[in-house]
Amino acid sequence: MSGYGDFGSSLRDLPRLRSSRRRRTSSWDRSGGNDDRLILEPGGTATLAEMSGAGCVNHVWITVANEHMDRTPNSIEPDFLRRLLLKMCWDGEKEPSVLVPVGDFFGVGYARTKNFVSAPLQMSPESGKSFNCFFHMPFADGARIEVVSELEHEKVLFYYYVDYEEFDRLEEGLGRFHAQWRRENPTDGAGEEGRGNEEFLFGGENVTGESNYTILEAEGRGHYIGCVLNVHNLRETNLWNWYGEGDDMIFIDGEEWPPSLHGTGTEDYFNTAWCPQEEYSAPYHGITLGGGDNWGGHVSLYRFHVEDPVPFERSIRVTIEHGHANKRSDDYSSVAYWYQAEPHSPFSILPVEQRIPRPE
Repeated sequence: MSGYGDFGSSLRDLPRLRSSRRRRTSSWDRSGGNDDRLILEPGGTATLAEMSGAGCVNHVWITVANEHMDRTPNSIEPDFLRRLLLKMCWDGEKEPSVLVPVGDFFGVGYARTKNFVSAPLQMSPESGKSFNCFFHMPFADGARIEVVSELEHEKVLFYYYVDYEEFDRLEEGLGRFHAQWRRENPTDGAGEEGRGNEEFLFGGENVTGESNYTILEAEGRGHYIGCVLNVHNLRETNLWNWYGEGDDMIFIDGEEWPPSLHGTGTEDYFNTAWCPQEEYSAPYHGITLGGGDNWGGHVSLYRFHVEDPVPFERSIRVTIEHGHANKRSDDYSSVAYWYQAEPHSPFSILPVEQRIPRPE
């Protein structure tokens, strides 16, 4: 009886022989020619994969271009990676478990691409134009993966692989993969009036966590496995303008402040230190976009809890301060990734005009 099995995918486990059946859907040219792509019309929806029975998606590869092959700021819709949505449903569910702009899903915000390597997500040369996801996504009774275009003017050229396994059955106790995109533009800061720069960046107290930026809020049983966080520093000043100092606070099963998991600063949660700008990628954490002078412009960070997932039995609220004591008013957006037992609380996504990134 083939199934998910009690093995992993590490080098140590590769010798274990498996009984599952490998399958793939892709954009290959069914005529036998070389036009191996899907052409998605403005406003259109396409099904990338529709599977029946039990199985597990193990790898998704995508590359996408607008029809004029132009991603400069002067192109018609240079932000098309925010206008394209990736949508995934498991076991016949009506409400998607994954609903995220394509670019953000694969690890970098602002409809931008960048070469980087993490364990579950990668953008590969050249200039990050090839997207890879290695999160495993099990299902017991079918799965559907779609891409939705919310472009107004341009077609997109979409190439893809969805690699998966077929099982005879799926064991009990496996959560379903979820991913959600959020944005607060700008965050509700306290303002600078009457405060010096040091007081604005470092002073004050937060003893509730209520005004923190919310990365994830979910109900049910599962575990949180990480996020991508984008911070566009909107403060215009020649003074020291570090956007961080925001503590991460993860509230599990309805606990009150202070939560069991309370951190010490934005860069600390993302496993870096001392206000970094240098771009860096590691298996479980990294900085894909480091921002500009004085930490201005676009910043994109990731932290994956692969070795240290955060379990919850009833609910979870993953938050982070926007500046110490939530005093900063910057443009925050994020993708949260988690597994949980179904059903999940339904979630939506902001309309396309509220997803478009600000110019850097």
